[in-house]
Amino acid sequence: MISARVLLAAASGLALLGAGACAPLRSYQGYVVDADLVNSVQPGVDNRESVLATLGKPTLTSQFNEGEWYYVGRSSRNYAFNDPKPQQQTTLRIRFDAAGNVSEVTRTGVEQVASISPTGKKTPTLGRERGFFEDLFGNIGTVGAPGMGGGGAGGQP
Repeated sequence: MISARVLLAAASGLALLGAGACAPLRSYQGYVVDADLVNSVQPGVDNRESVLATLGKPTLTSQFNEGEWYYVGRSSRNYAFNDPKPQQQTTLRIRFDAAGNVSEVTRTGVEQVASISPTGKKTPTLGRERGFFEDLFGNIGTVGAPGMGGGGAGGQP
């Protein structure tokens, strides 16, 4: 028969093993900020080429304004099955003028992180809602019909 000491030791070992599984997971994503390099970028002194040589390729560029580069880095932490929570985030925005010279350098932190919580499992669309059978059988007879999309019959374009 197994003694009480062996059972106690096994239970203690399992408890320690289980507690170790609850350790936080830490991760870092994006640009690793070097304060000396970031501080060396000066408005009116640097241009696109010098920023590229100093800081490297930007994390992303502005979609609507080609004169903005962003360097983004985030450190986050989470437990086993939870969503990661940002601990620190640094966003460095560098604006260029029309000649390609640095006009502004801005640094923001985790206070700019937006927390969103999507609802539901489907994306709402504009217009009418289609049912299952309408999705399944809705295109019967429309392929190749005059004025509709799709290829023509007999290999015609």
